[in-house]
Amino acid sequence: MPVGDEGTEAPGPAANAEFRDRAVYLPAADALVLADLHVGRDAVANVELPLGERADLTGRLDALLDRFAPAEVVFAGDVLQAFDHVPDGVEATVAALRRLVADAGADLTVVRGNHDAMLGTVVNHRDEYRLADDTLVCHGHETPDGTAPRYVVGHDHPAIEIEGRKRPCYLWGPDVYAGSDVLVLPAFTRLAAGVVVNRLSGSDFDSPLVTRTNDFRPIVRDEDGDETYRFPPLGEFRRLL
Repeated sequence: MPVGDEGTEAPGPAANAEFRDRAVYLPAADALVLADLHVGRDAVANVELPLGERADLTGRLDALLDRFAPAEVVFAGDVLQAFDHVPDGVEATVAALRRLVADAGADLTVVRGNHDAMLGTVVNHRDEYRLADDTLVCHGHETPDGTAPRYVVGHDHPAIEIEGRKRPCYLWGPDVYAGSDVLVLPAFTRLAAGVVVNRLSGSDFDSPLVTRTNDFRPIVRDEDGDETYRFPPLGEFRRLL
């Protein structure tokens, strides 16, 4: 990846955040946050063979728990892919995820997203959740009720295309929402295609927390190389793409 610098820090609290496998660990809160698991997408996919959703989600979460040993874990919305019924296997997958968190000695909080119409039949949940460092975690599809110095959201499944290759990315925006910072997470499920943000404007996003894009800095994780690339704000970076 010729552009970007693994050693260049993002401003503010993102400088201390640790980005791994589409999730983020916030040391000041001792919390691991991931969004858009979409459990059940495998079951409703138009394919003849299952896509291994449960093994993928549980295996990756287990690795993250082992890496960070967080005090708490937050699922930031769209935990399910379920609108009018819960697909077969979903409850067992969610139970397996909850077991992993409990066995790691962490507390789990589940936040509701716009795909979570049936979430209450599977697990208790909240509309938003405040971490120990005052970060507010919400899904991002609605205007949050609470105010905070920073928000962590999901919902839009950001990805970026660099040299013809599409990669999931985080978007870090300092002071972009009512004077507060916003971190947008990529979808944790690998069954989501991701929305390429290279040329998107704020009006192209579904989240009310993203009203402009020029100030958002893409952050890309290279798991194979064990490196995190933090790029300039999109307003500057677009001319290099």
